Amino acid sequence: MKLSAEIGNPKAENSFKKKGISRRDFMKFSATTTAAVMSMGPACLLTSCYQGDGGLDPFNNGSNERDLIVVISDLHLGADISYTETKDNLIPLENFLKRVEDSTNVKELVIAGDLLDEWFVPATVDTYQGYDQFDFVERIAVTNKRVFDAFNRIITAGKILVTYVPGNHDLTITDANVENVLPGINQARDAGLLGLGTYSPVGQPKIAIEHGHRYNFFCSPDPISNQVAAPGTILPPGYFFTRIAALHVVQNCKSGADVIPLVIPDPAGTDSQTLLYKYWVKWAWTLKAFPIKNLFNESIIVTNVNKFTVTYKVEDLLPSQAVAKGVILVNLFNGIQDNWAARCLLNNVPVPIPTAEAIDNVISASQTDSMAVTQYFMNPASDKKLVVFGHSHVPKMNVSTSDKGEKTVYVNSGTWIDHNPDNVTMTFVVITPQRADENSQTAVKLYNFENEDVTEMAKDSVRL
Repeated sequence: MKLSAEIGNPKAENSFKKKGISRRDFMKFSATTTAAVMSMGPACLLTSCYQGDGGLDPFNNGSNERDLIVVISDLHLGADISYTETKDNLIPLENFLKRVEDSTNVKELVIAGDLLDEWFVPATVDTYQGYDQFDFVERIAVTNKRVFDAFNRIITAGKILVTYVPGNHDLTITDANVENVLPGINQARDAGLLGLGTYSPVGQPKIAIEHGHRYNFFCSPDPISNQVAAPGTILPPGYFFTRIAALHVVQNCKSGADVIPLVIPDPAGTDSQTLLYKYWVKWAWTLKAFPIKNLFNESIIVTNVNKFTVTYKVEDLLPSQAVAKGVILVNLFNGIQDNWAARCLLNNVPVPIPTAEAIDNVISASQTDSMAVTQYFMNPASDKKLVVFGHSHVPKMNVSTSDKGEKTVYVNSGTWIDHNPDNVTMTFVVITPQRADENSQTAVKLYNFENEDVTEMAKDSVRL
């Protein structure tokens, strides 16, 4: 039992390092130890014995057929438990995965982005701690070891296909580094692109599952901006926004140390200047909503991630002007307001999104939801009738009619972070594919797992 207590313990891990044992070997060793301990007792040592409690079982279709598709997203598993957004919910997440594992009806488990969190790291912290992304992802796996063990048991058993779709918080994490900690996982990625992917479950071409950040001005990959400062980078402004927000959280800052410089646009200015002003408005909102104890001219944002090496200042990100109604300038992301159309094209966005609309709605959950309609249901080139996004952390279900006059369903899978302001957390989606009968429909249900009690939040059905 002493060895089991050392699993996920940083001091124990360090002692193994001193003995010349790598982190990967440590993980394998502790996984073996856990398996040995578990073999000594019943399976419900780690999870409630739910099979006989008479409660709702979303993973049981009442038959012997394995056809259910489970979708979760936005787990935000971090490398450091002191600031990660998902800490208290790790045990419920582990128990949720145990229920999925034990089901004889689940066919697929889809992780719709933000499984790993490379963004929610306080600005002053060196994300990789002098190492590299490979090491960082292994640290995430060690910090969240029991959850990774649960995923790996499901993958290894081979009865349930586990698929990972990238999100924005794991935007730059490579397929090789995901494979290293989740061997054998299926990865749905856009060909030749890092940080984007869309997945249709096996035999379900009219279902699309993606994270949803592809359509967001702050969060979609940006391979155009900052190519002089960091050649080859794809990090968008949302990365820096999140680093500042994480610093705000750990500082527990109520009032910022600095004042946001006012920008007054020229009414007769160019369209480009008008758009850059809109961009300033969003940054001004960010700094007001997430104040920090540092001055804007302090070099505090440590990068060393995705080609960036410089430690930046907040003022590097904030558009400014020398005089009122003068020219608005910005250091990082200079020209971002002018390259959105090209960025969308590079990111495989089917239907163009006006730049002003994209900037105005960077923090809008409803805008994310609306992209299911714009990009899929009202897009003549799309035949998708059921779309699942994550990203917004707002679990919901919307029913609409496509441009072809057919019923369509959109559902957002929500999140598993500990604190989800104004919304529930620990949510998931279950899809039950239709039968061969022409009157059968594909059922879609949205559930909540808070307090490890399954609650049905919404349900509908659609003929695919």
